[in-house]
Amino acid sequence: MTRTVLESATRTVTLGFDEPFCVIGERINPTGRKKLAAQLEAGDFSTVERDALTQVACGAAVLDVNAGVVYNSNPDPNITEPPLMRKMIELVQGLVEVPLCIDSSVPGALEAGLAVANGRPLVNSVTGEEERMERVLPLVAKYNVPVVAISNDDTGISEDPEVRFAVAKKIVERAADYGIPAHDIVVDPLVMPIGAMATAGQQVFALVRRLRDELGVNTTCGASNVSFGLPSRHGINAAFLPMAIGAGMTSAIMNPTRIAEMEAIRAANLLMNHDANGADWIRFAKVLEQVEAGADFAEASQAAMAAGTGRGRRGGRARA
Repeated sequence: MTRTVLESATRTVTLGFDEPFCVIGERINPTGRKKLAAQLEAGDFSTVERDALTQVACGAAVLDVNAGVVYNSNPDPNITEPPLMRKMIELVQGLVEVPLCIDSSVPGALEAGLAVANGRPLVNSVTGEEERMERVLPLVAKYNVPVVAISNDDTGISEDPEVRFAVAKKIVERAADYGIPAHDIVVDPLVMPIGAMATAGQQVFALVRRLRDELGVNTTCGASNVSFGLPSRHGINAAFLPMAIGAGMTSAIMNPTRIAEMEAIRAANLLMNHDANGADWIRFAKVLEQVEAGADFAEASQAAMAAGTGRGRRGGRARA
């Protein structure tokens, strides 16, 4: 059975077909967040700190850290991103215990993050583009870490699921040339917006099944992509996630502060028999009761987690 192991200094998270669905918190990312981008350029990391703590409290098992801000003072990310990524990784892992996902399109930033990251982080990402594979796969092999493989190549993003599967297969095969096993490849089959492509949901569910059955790899996605451009996005996301889990998807990069989506994931874990004796669902139901009574979701979730595990945020090694 395929298992992708991520580690921090004190905690292990396993992605697998028989494991609970892994929520990778997406919020530490300046893309589309002008205020955060300005803060980072000014050396203000208060929002990063708050987002790290809040996402973990709400149930993120892994945190994605993206330093992709374009400075007004220097627009070259090859110069600005590596030191910023290093700073952000050091900061975040000093605040929370969960493993990290180092997210950048700049290979120098990926290496800067890997050099200071504790444990075994996830690298996000490699594509099927020849230059990208030649730059990123040696880093993945050097640090012995798992990597997200995005199913696009030098021709761009194909709307044909057969092409996206072929790109994923090419990356898995090329990674093997570097000694990287398939269980350390987490494929992102690319979720298209349902508003632009009516078959987008059906496509990704079929792709995930093929990736599981034929390549034996774990999968992830940017979950909110499916609802892009449509109203009531959280309702769509909350329906999409359990369906993706049922198809075999094992993780998603998403916003864990959204109650509807987190409720849907926990219900899916229960229905897939990935929640022993329903313990997590019962714990979450109590959180929902507190939220309905006016409690803050993050605070109620953090209290429930501490009560359920017998420890607070700074406990010992645990399996997520």
